Amino acid sequence: MIVLYESAAEQHNQGFIDELKRFCSIELLTWDDWSDAGLEQLLKRLHGQSVFFRVRQPHAARFLEDRGVRLINRAEVNRIANDKWQSHQFLQLLGVPVIPTQKTPLPLPYITKTADGHGGQEVWLVESAQDMPDTKASLLYQPVIPHIADVRAYVIGKEIVGAVKRSATDSFKANYSLGATAERFELSFVQRKDVEKIAKALKSDYIGIDFLLLEDGRHVFNELEDPVGARSFYQTHDDNIAELLAQHFKNLEQNYPFRESDRN
Repeated sequence: MIVLYESAAEQHNQGFIDELKRFCSIELLTWDDWSDAGLEQLLKRLHGQSVFFRVRQPHAARFLEDRGVRLINRAEVNRIANDKWQSHQFLQLLGVPVIPTQKTPLPLPYITKTADGHGGQEVWLVESAQDMPDTKASLLYQPVIPHIADVRAYVIGKEIVGAVKRSATDSFKANYSLGATAERFELSFVQRKDVEKIAKALKSDYIGIDFLLLEDGRHVFNELEDPVGARSFYQTHDDNIAELLAQHFKNLEQNYPFRESDRN
């Protein structure tokens, strides 16, 4: 099993990588050249391998998968999760509650974000014209929705392994990496069914599914995260994500070329 990171992300995730090494045999590979020539070189390194794909590079994921590299998560998951517009359309298609999202500005105030941002980066609350970001990137627009907290459900294969409620006191961004507080959260029956529906449709291996917890107890989905970080999970749960993933990797190898969801 090869674990693939970009150099900067590898340094940031060294603790998680060390945990994976405790439970399964992995080879760490860092890569930063996503040019055509770079992808050809990467393919030579990965050909015929199973790869825990921990980079946000949908084009590279598709290139490798089309040439026989077994990716965890698969290329289509990487494409959908790393394009917020594609994620929105996917969630709409499933019929789960999702934040209204469009490509044209809304009446003030509103939230605007880039389609490929992650970790709470490149998201802005716009309350006046002066708040508009200075960027040439294509933007998406969402209404400001009053909510109690942001919830992330962690899913390995078809199993929900836990959920974390993240709350921010001085920002509209409830990302743990940006200083929000985190606590363990128990999904309601309806929330659990919706999360399971999303994961089953994605056929993902390891995904974060984010939704807003509204003041009246309802929920509305926001984003998908691949690759998903586990810092808030480790802060709030006794289970070890790395150990759970190692078991999932073993199951994948035993059942290759099928995933468990392909049999049901």
